[in-house]
Amino acid sequence: MTYKAPVRDYGFLIKDVFNTDQYHNVPGFADADSDTVMAILEEAAKFTEEVVAPINITGDKEGCTLNPETHEVTAPKGYKEAYKALTEAGWTALSSDPQYGGQGLPHFVNTAFSEMLSGASSAFGMYPGLTEGAISALTAGGTDEQKALYLPKLISGEWSGTMNLTEPHCGTDLGLLRTKAVKAEDGSYRITGQKIWISAGEHDFTSNICHLVLARLEGAPAGVKGISLFLVPKFLPDADGNPGERNSLQCAGLEHKMGIHGNSTCVMVYEDAKGFLLGQENEGLKIMFYMMNAARYGVGLQGLAIGHAAYEAAAAFAKDRLQGRALTGPKSPDKPADSILVHPDVRRMLLESRALIEGGRAFLVWGALQADFQHHAEDEKAREKASDYMGLLTPVLKAYLTEKGFKITSDAMQVHGGSGFTEHFPASQYMRDVRITLIYEGTNGVQALDLVGRKLPSKGGRALQTFFAEIDAYIAAEEADSKTPQYIAALKTTKTKLMDGTMWLMQNGMGNPDNAAAGSLDYLCLFGLTCMSYMWAMMAKAAQTAIDNGSDDPFYATKLKVGRVFLERILPEADAHLAKMKGGAEALMSLEDELF
Repeated sequence: MTYKAPVRDYGFLIKDVFNTDQYHNVPGFADADSDTVMAILEEAAKFTEEVVAPINITGDKEGCTLNPETHEVTAPKGYKEAYKALTEAGWTALSSDPQYGGQGLPHFVNTAFSEMLSGASSAFGMYPGLTEGAISALTAGGTDEQKALYLPKLISGEWSGTMNLTEPHCGTDLGLLRTKAVKAEDGSYRITGQKIWISAGEHDFTSNICHLVLARLEGAPAGVKGISLFLVPKFLPDADGNPGERNSLQCAGLEHKMGIHGNSTCVMVYEDAKGFLLGQENEGLKIMFYMMNAARYGVGLQGLAIGHAAYEAAAAFAKDRLQGRALTGPKSPDKPADSILVHPDVRRMLLESRALIEGGRAFLVWGALQADFQHHAEDEKAREKASDYMGLLTPVLKAYLTEKGFKITSDAMQVHGGSGFTEHFPASQYMRDVRITLIYEGTNGVQALDLVGRKLPSKGGRALQTFFAEIDAYIAAEEADSKTPQYIAALKTTKTKLMDGTMWLMQNGMGNPDNAAAGSLDYLCLFGLTCMSYMWAMMAKAAQTAIDNGSDDPFYATKLKVGRVFLERILPEADAHLAKMKGGAEALMSLEDELF
Protein backbone atom coordinates (compact mmCIF):
# COMPACT_ATOMS: atom_id res chain seq x y z
CA MET A 1 0.00 0.00 0.00
CA THR A 2 1.41 3.40 -1.03
CA TYR A 3 0.31 6.56 0.77
CA LYS A 4 -1.77 8.87 -1.43
CA ALA A 5 -1.94 12.54 -0.43
CA PRO A 6 -5.43 14.13 -0.63
CA VAL A 7 -4.47 16.88 -3.08
CA ARG A 8 -7.74 16.87 -5.00
CA ASP A 9 -9.79 17.25 -1.85
CA TYR A 10 -7.70 20.21 -0.75
CA GLY A 11 -8.22 21.79 -4.15
CA PHE A 12 -11.96 21.47 -3.67
CA LEU A 13 -11.83 23.06 -0.21
CA ILE A 14 -9.51 25.88 -1.23
CA LYS A 15 -11.17 26.81 -4.51
CA ASP A 16 -14.80 25.67 -4.32
CA VAL A 17 -15.77 25.69 -0.64
CA PHE A 18 -13.81 28.47 1.07
CA ASN A 19 -12.70 30.40 -2.03
CA THR A 20 -9.50 31.55 -0.34
CA ASP A 21 -8.78 33.92 -3.24
CA GLN A 22 -11.41 36.27 -1.80
CA TYR A 23 -9.03 37.06 1.07
CA HIS A 24 -6.27 38.48 -1.13
CA ASN A 25 -6.24 41.68 0.94
CA VAL A 26 -5.38 39.80 4.14
CA PRO A 27 -1.60 39.86 4.78
CA GLY A 28 -0.03 36.63 3.58
CA PHE A 29 -2.86 35.79 1.20
CA ALA A 30 -1.64 37.99 -1.67
CA ASP A 31 1.10 35.46 -2.46
CA ALA A 32 -1.20 32.51 -1.88
CA ASP A 33 -3.66 32.56 -4.76
CA SER A 34 -5.32 29.20 -5.24
CA ASP A 35 -3.27 28.23 -8.30
CA THR A 36 -0.03 28.91 -6.44
CA VAL A 37 -1.23 26.99 -3.40
CA MET A 38 -2.22 24.00 -5.50
CA ALA A 39 1.20 24.00 -7.18
CA ILE A 40 2.75 23.92 -3.70
CA LEU A 41 0.49 21.08 -2.60
CA GLU A 42 1.29 19.04 -5.70
CA GLU A 43 4.94 19.25 -4.69
CA ALA A 44 4.00 18.48 -1.10
CA ALA A 45 2.25 15.33 -2.28
CA LYS A 46 5.33 14.21 -4.19
CA PHE A 47 7.57 14.85 -1.21
CA THR A 48 5.39 13.07 1.34
CA GLU A 49 4.58 10.14 -0.96
CA GLU A 50 8.10 9.59 -2.29
CA VAL A 51 10.40 10.69 0.54
CA VAL A 52 8.47 10.32 3.80
CA ALA A 53 6.02 7.45 3.28
CA PRO A 54 8.77 4.89 2.53
CA ILE A 55 10.30 5.36 6.02
CA ASN A 56 7.01 4.91 7.87
CA ILE A 57 6.98 1.12 8.19
CA THR A 58 10.74 0.77 8.56
CA GLY A 59 10.77 3.49 11.22
CA ASP A 60 8.07 1.63 13.12
CA LYS A 61 9.99 -1.64 13.04
CA GLU A 62 13.39 -0.16 13.87
CA GLY A 63 12.45 2.54 16.36
CA CYS A 64 14.93 4.86 18.06
CA THR A 65 18.14 3.78 19.80
CA LEU A 66 19.67 5.31 22.93
CA ASN A 67 23.40 5.04 23.61
CA PRO A 68 23.49 4.59 27.41
CA GLU A 69 27.02 5.96 27.66
CA THR A 70 26.69 9.14 25.59
CA HIS A 71 22.92 9.57 26.10
CA GLU A 72 22.64 10.31 22.38
CA VAL A 73 19.64 9.00 20.40
CA THR A 74 19.79 7.68 16.87
CA ALA A 75 16.57 7.91 14.87
CA PRO A 76 15.51 5.11 12.53
CA LYS A 77 17.29 4.62 9.23
CA GLY A 78 16.25 7.21 6.65
CA TYR A 79 14.91 9.77 9.14
CA LYS A 80 18.01 11.95 9.09
CA GLU A 81 18.06 12.04 5.29
CA ALA A 82 14.32 12.72 5.06
CA TYR A 83 14.63 15.56 7.58
CA LYS A 84 17.48 17.08 5.60
CA ALA A 85 15.36 16.95 2.46
CA LEU A 86 12.45 18.49 4.39
CA THR A 87 14.48 21.49 5.52
CA GLU A 88 16.36 21.98 2.27
CA ALA A 89 13.06 22.21 0.40
CA GLY A 90 11.81 24.84 2.86
CA TRP A 91 8.80 22.89 4.09
CA THR A 92 9.39 23.84 7.75
CA ALA A 93 9.15 27.55 6.92
CA LEU A 94 5.83 27.62 5.03
CA SER A 95 3.72 29.76 7.36
CA SER A 96 6.39 31.31 9.56
CA ASP A 97 7.20 35.01 9.89
CA PRO A 98 9.27 36.32 6.93
CA GLN A 99 11.13 38.57 9.37
CA TYR A 100 12.87 35.45 10.65
CA GLY A 101 13.21 33.55 7.40
CA GLY A 102 9.71 32.15 7.02
CA GLN A 103 7.70 32.18 3.81
CA GLY A 104 4.71 33.94 5.39
CA LEU A 105 2.07 31.79 3.72
CA PRO A 106 -1.32 31.42 5.40
CA HIS A 107 -1.82 28.72 8.04
CA PHE A 108 -4.23 26.80 5.85
CA VAL A 109 -1.37 26.03 3.46
CA ASN A 110 0.73 24.61 6.28
CA THR A 111 -2.31 22.66 7.51
CA ALA A 112 -2.60 20.90 4.17
CA PHE A 113 1.11 20.07 4.13
CA SER A 114 1.04 18.94 7.76
CA GLU A 115 -1.80 16.51 7.11
CA MET A 116 0.15 15.00 4.22
CA LEU A 117 3.29 14.75 6.36
CA SER A 118 1.47 13.12 9.29
CA GLY A 119 -0.43 10.79 6.99
CA ALA A 120 2.78 9.66 5.32
CA SER A 121 4.50 9.09 8.69
CA SER A 122 3.01 10.44 11.90
CA ALA A 123 6.12 9.64 13.96
CA PHE A 124 8.40 11.54 11.56
CA GLY A 125 5.97 14.44 11.27
CA MET A 126 6.12 15.01 15.00
CA TYR A 127 9.70 16.31 14.86
CA PRO A 128 8.92 19.47 12.85
CA GLY A 129 5.48 19.62 14.49
CA LEU A 130 6.97 20.09 17.97
CA THR A 131 9.25 22.78 16.59
CA GLU A 132 6.24 24.69 15.25
CA GLY A 133 4.84 24.77 18.77
CA ALA A 134 8.13 26.06 20.16
CA ILE A 135 8.10 28.80 17.53
CA SER A 136 4.59 29.82 18.68
CA ALA A 137 5.66 30.09 22.32
CA LEU A 138 8.90 31.92 21.54
CA THR A 139 7.05 34.35 19.29
CA ALA A 140 4.55 35.05 22.08
CA GLY A 141 6.95 35.30 25.00
CA GLY A 142 10.49 35.81 23.77
CA THR A 143 12.47 39.03 23.88
CA ASP A 144 13.59 40.64 20.63
CA GLU A 145 17.08 39.26 21.23
CA GLN A 146 15.78 35.75 21.87
CA LYS A 147 13.63 35.85 18.76
CA ALA A 148 16.52 37.08 16.60
CA LEU A 149 18.80 34.33 17.90
CA TYR A 150 16.49 31.33 17.95
CA LEU A 151 13.61 31.85 15.51
CA PRO A 152 15.60 31.82 12.23
CA LYS A 153 17.21 28.50 13.15
CA LEU A 154 13.98 26.94 14.39
CA ILE A 155 12.05 28.11 11.33
CA SER A 156 14.69 26.80 8.93
CA GLY A 157 14.73 23.48 10.78
CA GLU A 158 18.44 23.80 11.52
CA TRP A 159 17.46 23.58 15.19
CA SER A 160 14.41 21.84 16.65
CA GLY A 161 12.18 22.43 19.66
CA THR A 162 10.36 20.46 22.35
CA MET A 163 7.76 20.98 25.07
CA ASN A 164 8.60 19.81 28.63
CA LEU A 165 5.58 19.70 30.93
CA THR A 166 4.99 16.25 32.40
CA GLU A 167 6.87 14.85 35.39
CA PRO A 168 6.74 11.32 36.86
CA HIS A 169 4.25 12.38 39.57
CA CYS A 170 2.51 15.13 37.61
CA GLY A 171 0.64 15.05 34.34
CA THR A 172 -2.41 17.19 33.67
CA ASP A 173 -2.21 18.83 37.12
CA LEU A 174 0.79 21.01 36.38
CA GLY A 175 0.41 22.81 39.70
CA LEU A 176 2.19 19.81 41.26
CA LEU A 177 5.39 20.08 39.22
CA ARG A 178 8.69 20.05 41.12
CA THR A 179 11.29 21.07 38.54
CA LYS A 180 12.99 24.08 40.07
CA ALA A 181 14.67 27.18 38.71
CA VAL A 182 17.23 29.33 40.49
CA LYS A 183 18.20 32.75 39.19
CA ALA A 184 21.91 33.18 38.45
CA GLU A 185 24.00 36.32 38.69
CA ASP A 186 24.21 36.65 34.91
CA GLY A 187 20.42 36.89 34.61
CA SER A 188 19.95 33.34 33.39
CA TYR A 189 18.46 30.52 35.48
CA ARG A 190 19.62 27.08 36.61
CA ILE A 191 17.05 24.39 35.93
CA THR A 192 16.98 21.11 37.86
CA GLY A 193 14.40 18.37 37.51
CA GLN A 194 13.10 15.45 35.50
CA LYS A 195 10.56 15.48 32.68
CA ILE A 196 8.97 12.46 31.04
CA TRP A 197 7.22 11.68 27.74
CA ILE A 198 9.16 14.38 25.90
CA SER A 199 8.54 13.82 22.20
CA ALA A 200 11.59 14.53 19.99
CA GLY A 201 13.59 15.21 23.16
CA GLU A 202 16.80 13.84 21.69
CA HIS A 203 17.75 12.86 18.13
CA ASP A 204 20.57 13.06 15.63
CA PHE A 205 19.41 15.32 12.82
CA THR A 206 19.55 18.89 14.10
CA SER A 207 22.62 20.66 15.46
CA ASN A 208 20.72 21.92 18.51
CA ILE A 209 17.51 21.11 20.38
CA CYS A 210 15.71 23.93 22.21
CA HIS A 211 13.71 22.63 25.17
CA LEU A 212 10.86 24.75 26.51
CA VAL A 213 10.69 23.74 30.18
CA LEU A 214 8.12 24.57 32.85
CA ALA A 215 9.73 25.05 36.26
CA ARG A 216 9.09 26.73 39.60
CA LEU A 217 11.21 29.49 41.09
CA GLU A 218 12.13 29.28 44.73
CA GLY A 219 9.47 31.08 46.74
CA ALA A 220 7.00 31.13 43.86
CA PRO A 221 3.28 30.85 44.64
CA ALA A 222 1.90 27.34 44.95
CA GLY A 223 -0.03 25.75 42.11
CA VAL A 224 -0.15 26.92 38.52
CA LYS A 225 0.26 30.58 39.52
CA GLY A 226 3.91 29.90 40.39
CA ILE A 227 5.05 28.31 37.13
CA SER A 228 7.61 29.93 34.83
CA LEU A 229 8.74 28.95 31.34
CA PHE A 230 12.37 28.61 30.33
CA LEU A 231 14.20 28.03 27.09
CA VAL A 232 16.91 25.45 27.79
CA PRO A 233 19.05 24.64 24.71
CA LYS A 234 21.02 21.42 24.41
CA PHE A 235 24.00 23.50 23.32
CA LEU A 236 24.40 27.05 24.58
CA PRO A 237 24.75 29.43 21.62
CA ASP A 238 28.16 31.08 21.35
CA ALA A 239 28.87 34.71 20.49
CA ASP A 240 28.10 34.02 16.84
CA GLY A 241 24.84 32.24 17.60
CA ASN A 242 26.20 28.79 16.81
CA PRO A 243 25.97 25.75 19.11
CA GLY A 244 28.68 26.10 21.74
CA GLU A 245 29.08 24.62 25.21
CA ARG A 246 27.07 21.48 25.99
CA ASN A 247 24.38 22.22 28.55
CA SER A 248 23.90 19.98 31.60
CA LEU A 249 20.85 18.09 30.39
CA GLN A 250 20.47 14.67 28.89
CA CYS A 251 18.11 11.95 27.75
CA ALA A 252 18.10 9.40 30.55
CA GLY A 253 15.85 6.90 28.79
CA LEU A 254 13.49 6.16 25.94
CA GLU A 255 9.91 5.14 26.53
CA HIS A 256 8.86 1.72 25.21
CA LYS A 257 5.60 2.63 23.52
CA MET A 258 2.61 1.08 21.82
CA GLY A 259 3.19 3.12 18.65
CA ILE A 260 4.90 6.12 17.02
CA HIS A 261 8.14 4.16 17.43
CA GLY A 262 10.03 6.41 15.04
CA ASN A 263 9.68 9.38 17.38
CA SER A 264 12.03 9.54 20.35
CA THR A 265 9.89 9.88 23.47
CA CYS A 266 12.42 10.76 26.14
CA VAL A 267 12.97 10.98 29.86
CA MET A 268 14.85 14.29 30.14
CA VAL A 269 17.02 15.11 33.15
CA TYR A 270 18.15 18.68 33.89
CA GLU A 271 20.98 19.11 36.40
CA ASP A 272 21.65 22.77 37.04
CA ALA A 273 21.10 23.37 33.32
CA LYS A 274 21.32 26.92 32.05
CA GLY A 275 17.98 28.30 30.91
CA PHE A 276 16.52 31.60 29.82
CA LEU A 277 13.22 32.99 31.02
CA LEU A 278 10.45 33.46 28.46
CA GLY A 279 8.04 36.22 29.42
CA GLN A 280 7.63 37.12 33.07
CA GLU A 281 8.34 35.05 36.17
CA ASN A 282 5.34 32.98 37.34
CA GLU A 283 3.52 33.53 34.03
CA GLY A 284 4.96 30.59 32.15
CA LEU A 285 1.77 28.63 31.71
CA LYS A 286 0.16 31.51 29.83
CA ILE A 287 2.99 31.47 27.28
CA MET A 288 3.18 27.68 27.17
CA PHE A 289 -0.49 27.62 26.19
CA TYR A 290 0.47 29.19 22.86
CA MET A 291 2.52 26.08 22.24
CA MET A 292 -0.07 23.75 23.75
CA ASN A 293 -2.92 25.17 21.65
CA ALA A 294 -0.82 24.81 18.50
CA ALA A 295 -0.04 21.24 19.58
CA ARG A 296 -3.71 20.46 20.30
CA TYR A 297 -4.72 21.59 16.83
CA GLY A 298 -1.82 19.55 15.45
CA VAL A 299 -2.91 16.43 17.33
CA GLY A 300 -6.44 16.73 15.93
CA LEU A 301 -4.86 16.98 12.50
CA GLN A 302 -2.64 13.98 13.27
CA GLY A 303 -5.60 11.84 14.28
CA LEU A 304 -7.42 12.65 11.06
CA ALA A 305 -4.28 12.19 8.95
CA ILE A 306 -3.65 8.70 10.30
CA GLY A 307 -7.32 7.90 9.77
CA HIS A 308 -7.06 8.98 6.13
CA ALA A 309 -3.97 6.83 5.57
CA ALA A 310 -5.68 3.87 7.22
CA TYR A 311 -8.81 4.39 5.11
CA GLU A 312 -6.77 4.45 1.89
CA ALA A 313 -5.09 1.18 2.88
CA ALA A 314 -8.43 -0.43 3.75
CA ALA A 315 -10.10 0.70 0.51
CA ALA A 316 -7.22 -0.70 -1.54
CA PHE A 317 -7.40 -3.98 0.40
CA ALA A 318 -11.18 -4.24 -0.06
CA LYS A 319 -10.89 -3.84 -3.83
CA ASP A 320 -8.38 -6.69 -4.07
CA ARG A 321 -9.70 -9.09 -1.45
CA LEU A 322 -12.01 -11.74 -2.95
CA GLN A 323 -14.39 -13.37 -0.52
CA GLY A 324 -18.00 -14.47 -0.81
CA ARG A 325 -20.65 -13.31 -3.24
CA ALA A 326 -22.92 -10.30 -3.24
CA LEU A 327 -26.26 -11.09 -1.64
CA THR A 328 -28.02 -9.87 -4.79
CA GLY A 329 -26.01 -12.16 -7.05
CA PRO A 330 -22.40 -12.42 -8.26
CA LYS A 331 -20.83 -9.13 -9.35
CA SER A 332 -17.72 -10.78 -10.81
CA PRO A 333 -18.96 -14.09 -12.22
CA ASP A 334 -15.66 -14.61 -14.05
CA LYS A 335 -13.85 -14.76 -10.70
CA PRO A 336 -14.07 -17.35 -7.92
CA ALA A 337 -15.54 -14.72 -5.57
CA ASP A 338 -16.49 -11.07 -5.47
CA SER A 339 -14.37 -8.43 -3.80
CA ILE A 340 -15.44 -7.68 -0.26
CA LEU A 341 -16.58 -4.25 -1.47
CA VAL A 342 -19.89 -5.86 -2.46
CA HIS A 343 -20.79 -6.42 1.20
CA PRO A 344 -22.86 -3.62 2.78
CA ASP A 345 -21.07 -3.82 6.13
CA VAL A 346 -17.67 -3.30 4.49
CA ARG A 347 -19.07 -0.36 2.56
CA ARG A 348 -20.56 0.99 5.81
CA MET A 349 -17.16 1.10 7.46
CA LEU A 350 -15.41 2.63 4.48
CA LEU A 351 -18.05 5.21 3.64
CA GLU A 352 -18.66 6.33 7.23
CA SER A 353 -14.90 6.74 7.51
CA ARG A 354 -14.74 8.76 4.35
CA ALA A 355 -17.61 11.02 5.46
CA LEU A 356 -15.78 11.73 8.70
CA ILE A 357 -12.43 12.31 6.99
CA GLU A 358 -13.77 14.73 4.40
CA GLY A 359 -15.87 16.66 6.91
CA GLY A 360 -12.97 16.71 9.37
CA ARG A 361 -10.55 17.97 6.74
CA ALA A 362 -12.90 20.87 5.97
CA PHE A 363 -13.13 21.59 9.71
CA LEU A 364 -9.32 21.74 9.91
CA VAL A 365 -9.04 24.15 6.98
CA TRP A 366 -11.82 26.32 8.39
CA GLY A 367 -9.99 26.36 11.71
CA ALA A 368 -6.71 27.28 10.02
CA LEU A 369 -8.44 30.20 8.32
CA GLN A 370 -9.59 31.42 11.73
CA ALA A 371 -5.95 31.30 12.88
CA ASP A 372 -5.01 33.43 9.87
CA PHE A 373 -7.77 35.96 10.55
CA GLN A 374 -6.91 36.04 14.24
CA HIS A 375 -3.47 37.43 13.44
CA HIS A 376 -3.89 39.21 10.14
CA ALA A 377 -7.46 40.39 9.52
CA GLU A 378 -7.47 44.14 8.99
CA ASP A 379 -10.68 44.67 10.99
CA GLU A 380 -10.35 44.47 14.77
CA LYS A 381 -13.77 42.86 15.14
CA ALA A 382 -12.79 40.16 12.64
CA ARG A 383 -9.61 39.46 14.62
CA GLU A 384 -11.61 39.29 17.83
CA LYS A 385 -14.13 36.89 16.34
CA ALA A 386 -11.42 34.59 14.97
CA SER A 387 -9.60 34.65 18.30
CA ASP A 388 -12.81 33.71 20.09
CA TYR A 389 -13.36 30.85 17.66
CA MET A 390 -9.85 29.50 18.14
CA GLY A 391 -10.29 29.49 21.89
CA LEU A 392 -13.72 27.86 21.73
CA LEU A 393 -13.04 25.29 19.03
CA THR A 394 -9.47 24.11 19.71
CA PRO A 395 -10.64 21.48 22.26
CA VAL A 396 -13.35 20.38 19.81
CA LEU A 397 -10.87 20.04 16.95
CA LYS A 398 -8.45 18.09 19.09
CA ALA A 399 -10.86 15.74 20.81
CA TYR A 400 -13.54 15.16 18.18
CA LEU A 401 -11.11 14.55 15.32
CA THR A 402 -8.99 12.16 17.35
CA GLU A 403 -12.05 10.27 18.61
CA LYS A 404 -13.14 9.84 15.00
CA GLY A 405 -9.61 9.26 13.74
CA PHE A 406 -9.41 6.32 16.11
CA LYS A 407 -12.78 4.98 14.95
CA ILE A 408 -11.75 5.31 11.31
CA THR A 409 -8.49 3.49 11.96
CA SER A 410 -10.25 0.76 13.93
CA ASP A 411 -12.74 0.25 11.09
CA ALA A 412 -9.86 0.13 8.62
CA MET A 413 -8.36 -2.74 10.60
CA GLN A 414 -11.77 -4.43 10.66
CA VAL A 415 -12.01 -4.18 6.88
CA HIS A 416 -8.69 -6.02 6.68
CA GLY A 417 -10.12 -8.83 8.81
CA GLY A 418 -7.49 -11.18 10.22
CA SER A 419 -4.90 -9.68 7.91
CA GLY A 420 -5.21 -6.39 9.76
CA PHE A 421 -4.15 -8.00 13.02
CA THR A 422 -0.85 -9.09 11.52
CA GLU A 423 2.21 -6.96 10.84
CA HIS A 424 2.14 -7.91 7.13
CA PHE A 425 -0.37 -5.12 6.48
CA PRO A 426 -0.24 -1.47 7.63
CA ALA A 427 -3.50 -1.52 9.61
CA SER A 428 -1.77 -2.63 12.80
CA GLN A 429 0.76 0.20 12.76
CA TYR A 430 -1.90 2.80 12.06
CA MET A 431 -3.92 1.45 14.99
CA ARG A 432 -0.94 1.61 17.32
CA ASP A 433 0.08 5.07 16.12
CA VAL A 434 -3.33 6.73 16.30
CA ARG A 435 -4.16 5.66 19.86
CA ILE A 436 -1.89 8.25 21.48
CA THR A 437 -3.76 11.11 19.82
CA LEU A 438 -6.68 10.67 22.22
CA ILE A 439 -4.27 11.02 25.14
CA TYR A 440 -1.49 13.51 24.69
CA GLU A 441 -1.70 17.32 24.84
CA GLY A 442 -4.53 16.77 27.33
CA THR A 443 -6.74 13.70 27.19
CA ASN A 444 -10.04 14.08 25.39
CA GLY A 445 -11.83 14.09 28.72
CA VAL A 446 -9.69 17.06 29.77
CA GLN A 447 -10.46 18.78 26.47
CA ALA A 448 -14.17 18.33 27.16
CA LEU A 449 -13.80 19.79 30.66
CA ASP A 450 -11.90 22.73 29.18
CA LEU A 451 -14.69 23.32 26.67
CA VAL A 452 -17.50 23.15 29.22
CA GLY A 453 -15.77 24.68 32.22
CA ARG A 454 -13.66 27.40 30.62
CA LYS A 455 -14.44 28.05 27.00
CA LEU A 456 -18.24 28.24 27.10
CA PRO A 457 -18.45 30.84 29.88
CA SER A 458 -15.40 32.81 28.73
CA LYS A 459 -16.14 36.52 28.17
CA GLY A 460 -19.77 36.02 29.04
CA GLY A 461 -20.24 33.30 26.43
CA ARG A 462 -19.33 35.67 23.61
CA ALA A 463 -17.62 33.06 21.42
CA LEU A 464 -20.51 30.59 21.61
CA GLN A 465 -23.07 33.30 20.88
CA THR A 466 -21.06 34.48 17.88
CA PHE A 467 -20.76 30.93 16.56
CA PHE A 468 -24.49 30.31 16.94
CA ALA A 469 -25.20 33.62 15.19
CA GLU A 470 -22.99 32.62 12.27
CA ILE A 471 -24.80 29.30 11.89
CA ASP A 472 -28.19 31.04 12.07
CA ALA A 473 -27.14 33.60 9.45
CA TYR A 474 -25.92 30.85 7.13
CA ILE A 475 -29.20 28.93 7.49
CA ALA A 476 -31.26 32.08 6.91
CA ALA A 477 -29.30 32.93 3.77
CA GLU A 478 -29.50 29.43 2.29
CA GLU A 479 -32.79 27.95 3.50
CA ALA A 480 -35.19 29.38 0.94
CA ASP A 481 -33.34 28.70 -2.31
CA SER A 482 -30.87 25.96 -1.42
CA LYS A 483 -30.24 23.27 -4.03
CA THR A 484 -29.17 20.97 -1.19
CA PRO A 485 -31.94 21.63 1.37
CA GLN A 486 -31.39 18.39 3.26
CA TYR A 487 -28.01 19.67 4.46
CA ILE A 488 -29.45 22.97 5.61
CA ALA A 489 -32.22 21.16 7.47
CA ALA A 490 -29.69 18.84 9.08
CA LEU A 491 -27.52 21.76 10.19
CA LYS A 492 -30.54 23.54 11.64
CA THR A 493 -31.65 20.46 13.56
CA THR A 494 -28.20 19.62 14.90
CA LYS A 495 -27.54 23.19 16.00
CA THR A 496 -30.87 23.17 17.84
CA LYS A 497 -29.76 20.05 19.71
CA LEU A 498 -26.48 21.72 20.60
CA MET A 499 -28.38 24.69 21.97
CA ASP A 500 -30.58 22.29 23.94
CA GLY A 501 -27.47 20.66 25.39
CA THR A 502 -25.97 24.05 26.22
CA MET A 503 -29.11 25.11 28.09
CA TRP A 504 -29.13 21.81 30.00
CA LEU A 505 -25.54 22.42 31.11
CA MET A 506 -26.40 25.91 32.28
CA GLN A 507 -29.42 24.68 34.25
CA ASN A 508 -27.91 21.50 35.69
CA GLY A 509 -24.17 22.02 35.78
CA MET A 510 -23.95 25.09 37.97
CA GLY A 511 -25.60 23.51 41.00
CA ASN A 512 -23.90 20.15 40.53
CA PRO A 513 -20.58 20.37 38.64
CA ASP A 514 -20.53 16.56 38.33
CA ASN A 515 -23.44 16.88 35.90
CA ALA A 516 -21.41 19.14 33.63
CA ALA A 517 -18.35 16.89 33.89
CA ALA A 518 -20.30 13.68 33.26
CA GLY A 519 -21.85 15.08 30.10
CA SER A 520 -18.85 17.06 28.87
CA LEU A 521 -17.48 14.60 26.31
CA ASP A 522 -20.91 13.94 24.86
CA TYR A 523 -21.43 17.69 24.67
CA LEU A 524 -18.08 18.08 22.89
CA CYS A 525 -19.06 15.38 20.39
CA LEU A 526 -22.41 17.11 19.81
CA PHE A 527 -20.46 20.32 19.19
CA GLY A 528 -18.21 18.45 16.77
CA LEU A 529 -21.21 17.09 14.88
CA THR A 530 -22.61 20.61 14.58
CA CYS A 531 -19.33 21.86 13.14
CA MET A 532 -19.20 18.91 10.74
CA SER A 533 -22.80 19.62 9.68
CA TYR A 534 -21.75 23.18 8.87
CA MET A 535 -18.79 21.93 6.84
CA TRP A 536 -20.90 19.42 4.95
CA ALA A 537 -23.56 22.05 4.19
CA MET A 538 -20.88 24.23 2.59
CA MET A 539 -19.29 21.31 0.74
CA ALA A 540 -22.60 20.05 -0.59
CA LYS A 541 -23.47 23.53 -1.86
CA ALA A 542 -20.11 23.83 -3.61
CA ALA A 543 -20.40 20.39 -5.20
CA GLN A 544 -23.97 20.97 -6.39
CA THR A 545 -23.02 24.39 -7.79
CA ALA A 546 -20.22 22.83 -9.82
CA ILE A 547 -22.64 20.22 -11.21
CA ASP A 548 -25.24 22.88 -12.00
CA ASN A 549 -22.59 24.88 -13.83
CA GLY A 550 -21.98 21.96 -16.16
CA SER A 551 -19.05 20.12 -14.60
CA ASP A 552 -18.92 16.46 -15.50
CA ASP A 553 -16.07 15.77 -13.08
CA PRO A 554 -17.25 12.71 -11.08
CA PHE A 555 -15.56 14.18 -8.01
CA TYR A 556 -18.58 16.42 -7.32
CA ALA A 557 -21.23 13.71 -7.61
CA THR A 558 -19.07 11.48 -5.42
CA LYS A 559 -18.85 14.22 -2.81
CA LEU A 560 -22.65 14.36 -2.59
CA LYS A 561 -22.90 10.58 -2.29
CA VAL A 562 -20.43 10.62 0.60
CA GLY A 563 -22.32 13.54 2.12
CA ARG A 564 -25.50 11.51 2.11
CA VAL A 565 -23.71 8.92 4.24
CA PHE A 566 -22.84 11.67 6.71
CA LEU A 567 -26.49 12.77 6.92
CA GLU A 568 -27.94 9.29 7.28
CA ARG A 569 -25.23 7.37 9.14
CA ILE A 570 -23.26 9.87 11.23
CA LEU A 571 -25.64 12.66 12.26
CA PRO A 572 -28.09 10.38 14.12
CA GLU A 573 -25.37 10.12 16.78
CA ALA A 574 -26.41 13.62 17.90
CA ASP A 575 -29.54 12.25 19.55
CA ALA A 576 -27.56 9.69 21.53
CA HIS A 577 -25.01 12.26 22.73
CA LEU A 578 -27.78 14.62 23.85
CA ALA A 579 -29.66 11.86 25.67
CA LYS A 580 -26.54 10.64 27.47
CA MET A 581 -25.51 14.07 28.69
CA LYS A 582 -29.03 14.76 29.94
CA GLY A 583 -28.79 11.60 32.02
CA GLY A 584 -26.56 13.55 34.37
CA ALA A 585 -23.98 12.23 36.79
CA GLU A 586 -26.07 10.15 39.18
CA ALA A 587 -25.54 6.80 37.48
CA LEU A 588 -21.79 7.42 37.28
CA MET A 589 -21.30 8.68 40.84
CA SER A 590 -23.60 6.35 42.82
CA LEU A 591 -21.21 3.37 43.06
CA GLU A 592 -18.94 3.51 46.10
CA ASP A 593 -15.22 3.80 45.36
CA GLU A 594 -14.31 0.54 47.10
CA LEU A 595 -16.69 -1.41 44.84
CA PHE A 596 -14.76 -0.63 41.65
